[in-house]
Amino acid sequence: MSLQFPTRAERTGSQPHIAGLQEKLWPEFMYHDAVLERLFGRVISDYPEFQFYAWDDEREEVVGVGNALPAIWDGAAPTLPDRGIDAVVEARFADEPETPNVLCALQILIAPEYRGQALSSRMISRMAEIGRANGLDTLIAPVRPNLKHSYPLTPIDRYIEWRRSDGRLFDPWLRTHERLGAEIAKVAPESSRVPGTVAQWEEWTELAFPESGSYVVPGALVPVEIDRERDEGLYVEPNVWMVHPPAS
Repeated sequence: MSLQFPTRAERTGSQPHIAGLQEKLWPEFMYHDAVLERLFGRVISDYPEFQFYAWDDEREEVVGVGNALPAIWDGAAPTLPDRGIDAVVEARFADEPETPNVLCALQILIAPEYRGQALSSRMISRMAEIGRANGLDTLIAPVRPNLKHSYPLTPIDRYIEWRRSDGRLFDPWLRTHERLGAEIAKVAPESSRVPGTVAQWEEWTELAFPESGSYVVPGALVPVEIDRERDEGLYVEPNVWMVHPPAS
């Protein structure tokens, strides 16, 4: 397998299979975060030097995507925003954004058939390398634990303390970051907000919500709150802030 990791700035234009890759990897409701629906297009268009691909030369297709954004952080764990991804994106597109001093990961997507081949570690390392090349030596990441959806009723504060018998973190995605030197800084309890009508939520999840209440839905890290009287559904996703130290 021969892979290259060009940035969008280095390889302009549309890339084949990116849309299909994204569609395969997230549950439908994750495409309806209110902030990202409004601003993610600008992340791609305004900051192409921080967006990159894993390109398979043999198959001539994109097999991984990495998205990141310059951000501001004073280095103290408590000041990492509780609103995680949403806060970072909104701050970057404020009328007068502050001069960035760190790079914030937004997402890394890997085609299912390429998992288990250490590509995730290479993608994280490439993201950090891109940050350093642009004068941003620290990589911060509001990580979406990729097994938390199997334990939606467990508080995330407890979930991130789970470790295997070998002492490593239980969650594979958190464990990958930790193996590369990152440390858990804090929980971002409201990293992503997905509002919608009851009908929209029933369409996104292919479930019925007969009454108001909390519902466990496939792919969600925590329950979705449904209010039939107000015709509202709301999913507030927690993420985990992890900090990668500058390269020595």
